[in-house]
Amino acid sequence: MRMSQGVEWGLHCCVALGWIGQGEVISTAKLAAKFGLPAAYLNKSLQALARAGVLVSSAGPRGGFRLARAPSKITLLEVVDAIEGPEAAFRCTEIRRTGDGASPASECKRPCAVAAAMRQAEVAWRNELSKQTIATVMASAPQAAADRAVQWFEITRSATPTSAAVS
Repeated sequence: MRMSQGVEWGLHCCVALGWIGQGEVISTAKLAAKFGLPAAYLNKSLQALARAGVLVSSAGPRGGFRLARAPSKITLLEVVDAIEGPEAAFRCTEIRRTGDGASPASECKRPCAVAAAMRQAEVAWRNELSKQTIATVMASAPQAAADRAVQWFEITRSATPTSAAVS
C-alpha cells in the first residue's frame, strides 16, 4: 500500500504543532519552509486536516493552523483518513467471475478469499493506526527534535508575515 506524501507532511506538521503548543497558530508558508515543502501542496493537506477536525484554520495576516485537540486525542488513523479518505485500500472487482476461467456462480456465494484476506489485513493496519496518537509519536521522537521545533517557532514567531503566507 502506498500513501501520498500528504500523509507524511500532515503527520510531521501535527507533531510540530503539538510541540509548539496547542494554542499557537502557524502559517502554511512557515510550516512549508520548516520542512522544505511546496506551500501550495502542503496547504491542501492542512485544509483536509482542518475539514476533518484535526486542525483549526484561521485566516488573515496572522492566520494559519493549530491543533484542534490535544495531541493525545488525535490518532494517526484520523490524519490518514483526512488526507487519503476513509475508503478501503483494496477494492475487489470480482475478477474471479470474469474471463475464460470464470468461477461458476455456485462458488461465488461467499466473499472472495483474496478480498477477505486483504480486508483482514487492512482492519489490523487501521486498528494499529487508531491506537497511535500524535502524542505517541511526539514521545518516541528524539528530545532534540522537539527542542528544535520550539526554537524554530520562537525564531519565526517574531518574523513578519510575508505576502506568500497561505492559511
